[in-house]
Amino acid sequence: MSAELDHVWPDIRGRLQRAVDASTFSIWLDNLEPIDLTADTLVVGVVDEARRRWVAGRFGRLLRTCAGEVLGPLIAVDVVIAPRRHGHRTGPPDRRPPTPRPGRTPPTAPAVPQFHAEPAFNPKLTFDQFVIGDGNRLAHGAALAVAEMPGVAYNPLFIYGPPGNGKTHLLHSIGNYVRLYADGLTVRYVTIESFTNEFVHALHGGGSMDAFKARFRHVDVLLVDDVQYLTSKAHTEEEFFHTFNALHDAGAQLVLTSDRRPRELGDLEDRLRERFEAGLLTDVAAPDHATRLTILRKRAQHDGIALAEPAALEVIAERIADSVRRLEGALIRVVAYASMAGEPLTAALATHVLDELYRDRRPVRRTIDDVQHAICDAFSISRDELVSTARAQRLVWPRQLAMYLARELTGQTLPAIGRAFGGRDHTTVLHACRRTAERMANDPDAQRTVRDLTDRLSSPA
Repeated sequence: MSAELDHVWPDIRGRLQRAVDASTFSIWLDNLEPIDLTADTLVVGVVDEARRRWVAGRFGRLLRTCAGEVLGPLIAVDVVIAPRRHGHRTGPPDRRPPTPRPGRTPPTAPAVPQFHAEPAFNPKLTFDQFVIGDGNRLAHGAALAVAEMPGVAYNPLFIYGPPGNGKTHLLHSIGNYVRLYADGLTVRYVTIESFTNEFVHALHGGGSMDAFKARFRHVDVLLVDDVQYLTSKAHTEEEFFHTFNALHDAGAQLVLTSDRRPRELGDLEDRLRERFEAGLLTDVAAPDHATRLTILRKRAQHDGIALAEPAALEVIAERIADSVRRLEGALIRVVAYASMAGEPLTAALATHVLDELYRDRRPVRRTIDDVQHAICDAFSISRDELVSTARAQRLVWPRQLAMYLARELTGQTLPAIGRAFGGRDHTTVLHACRRTAERMANDPDAQRTVRDLTDRLSSPA
């Protein structure tokens, strides 16, 4: 090491130590070895290729910043594998766990993470199998962007929405994509329940707390499901807060899901809520009829289900409207019944099975008049105002919502709905449906309004 490098390295190293938490510095930066210093490049060494990729990828910007503060802003930093001299490294000792001797069982919770992908992803839950509709288009696009560019596109990405509509599917899709295409990157999926259980286990002496931290803080992509269950768990919240910060500061990608947006997680600490809201918030809403039908067709094709009548899927799509999970469950139930009874899978059979399964949820066929009356009553406007060409703000949203509900609940065609709303054409109706879906995706009050009106119109008179 040159005299100049010997002089400046302690200063750079001290800045690195102050920039990250003690655990991160100890594991990843404490063992950096200064190798060479030229007019425009600082060369530092690590012990192997896996560590070199991690340090260069996750701490490269920090290294350049700290070196630039000492050596000038134009300095570059090159991370290489440190040479060995006479079988020994020329720097601080390597702190990796020693290789177990033959006949000994290696530790089950190593202090330094192993560089492999987490094998916990469902291979059926991929982007190819995710059906895109108006209620999930933004969430799908954001998830795909994150999978293609972890830590760059949207960080953190927070996906929220009611259970059973594809949030977990998107997490697994990201995990499967990163494992397949992002060579060398590590990705881990965990539910908050599992995170809590592992934390409590380590906290009470059932495992190593250092190993627990290493398991979750040293990955490239962390996918966290059901963060709403963090509320009212003070110690787990504290640990998750530090885990979030460690990953975010290191440039790792975080993707989180919840059944509500952060501001609605009432018992969550403000500091966590602020971090969740610092990235992109996007929701997945219940699928519309067209999306439900596409989901069923894709599932039937994927599973090789023989349909005597394609209209059987129409029956299921019409009956089950609030959840993709329940939609697929209904399809499985109908297919199982047809198989056990030895009957062809027809619309009549699907109707029979669903009548038995959801006795209290039999659909009520409503007319466009029913929808218009309900909207007028809910928003205190007249039917003439509803179908008029007036563009007053107090009329635009009720009119769009009425067209949306007419499409969802009446079975009428777009042109027929348009005619019932003052002679509008089908493109106007389609635009109203899309605008309503977009508003539902971003406005919880709109979601509640649609849900309440749908329940009211779906209930027997």
